[in-house]
Amino acid sequence: MPDWANDPADEAHLRLFVPGEGWKRHADKLSDEDGKLEAAGAKRLIESAFLNALNATNLLVLTGSGSSLAAKNGADKPQPVGMSDLWTAVKAKVGDGTFETICALFPNAPVNGNIEKLLTLCKLYLELNQTSETQETKAVAAFVKDAEDAILAKVDFVDASTGLNAHATVIQKIGRRGMRKPRARFFTTNYDLCFEEAARRHRFTIIDGFSHALDQTYDRANFDLDIVRREQGKDAPDYIENVFQLYKLHGSVDWRRIDSEIYRSKGPKGDPVLIYPRSSKYQESFEAPYLDMIGALQASLREPDTALIVSGFGFNDDHLSRPILAAMEANMSMRLVVCDPAFLAAEDLAIDEHVIEAELKTQNPYLTAFYRLAKGGDPRVHLLNGRFSDMAKALPDLVGETDRERHIARVRSLRDEPAQ
Repeated sequence: MPDWANDPADEAHLRLFVPGEGWKRHADKLSDEDGKLEAAGAKRLIESAFLNALNATNLLVLTGSGSSLAAKNGADKPQPVGMSDLWTAVKAKVGDGTFETICALFPNAPVNGNIEKLLTLCKLYLELNQTSETQETKAVAAFVKDAEDAILAKVDFVDASTGLNAHATVIQKIGRRGMRKPRARFFTTNYDLCFEEAARRHRFTIIDGFSHALDQTYDRANFDLDIVRREQGKDAPDYIENVFQLYKLHGSVDWRRIDSEIYRSKGPKGDPVLIYPRSSKYQESFEAPYLDMIGALQASLREPDTALIVSGFGFNDDHLSRPILAAMEANMSMRLVVCDPAFLAAEDLAIDEHVIEAELKTQNPYLTAFYRLAKGGDPRVHLLNGRFSDMAKALPDLVGETDRERHIARVRSLRDEPAQ
């Protein structure tokens, strides 16, 4: 049974749901006596599913907090966070006494360690008491501000030393597919800079809605731009390799709003541009720039010959999950690959069988709906039990290293090695 928190990434951890059989192990089953093949594993089926997705005209990737957990920092540095970590960070920021006082305001709605639920209740309290200037309302408002500051600080864990092997592998395998096809589009609900830092290290170019001027400013029109190489004597532009689009659906730690403009900056000026964890995420997503990002996702899902790879996203955000389910219902050329460790319970994974016949661990309505489609024989849906980092290992390479990547690796080694 894999230890999801500590085991290194390995495609062998993946299990594919095969209709009529169950959750099949990635590797072939070999005889203990002579090593002969007893039963084929899911490796070829998984590779085929990914190849079909990577070769689609329009390729989309959606990730959430589960992908951030693949990042690795030293023990003395900030760590990638889940929702329980945000609860702990907020509690440490405001102090136990203040935290307990705020929780006690909602005795009939126990929050049970759910920071999203607690912030939702606080925002509702402030909405209902917006004309009140009592000490209690001031305390709740101050708590919300401190909580948001704590969350912003906690998700800013990426620096030049952060291990980002899984992110780098994914963008290398996906971002350098055929240049004549539309650029791959990455959508993420994460605030952190994992994809940006991985792209910087490997010299990938990101189109993310920001200008390339000194003061990088957001403008939705920038998503319509591309990067080409113009050579003398050639009339037609030459699209450069290693480019992908990035849509940060809930904002980013390095976005700041100053007056009516959004800048890329981590300085003290301006207000952070983030949709914080609370139930009002749906309403807040109708504001710019979030509306531009979510609108791009919805429009992309309706395009013909579209493939969506989802990993590390729990389908807990209705404003993102509903359009995906609607696309599966309406778009017959839509293909979906979902990789998540939430499908199978630990006790099921403890069964040392080549194929596990088990019902879903999760009660999430969207994952359940996709499971029903797959179980009913829908060839467009492929479900994998595993982590983002395991999926990165399993993704096939459509194209080997480009000349530019090999050149960058040679130059980097030249700079890093001392002169002889």
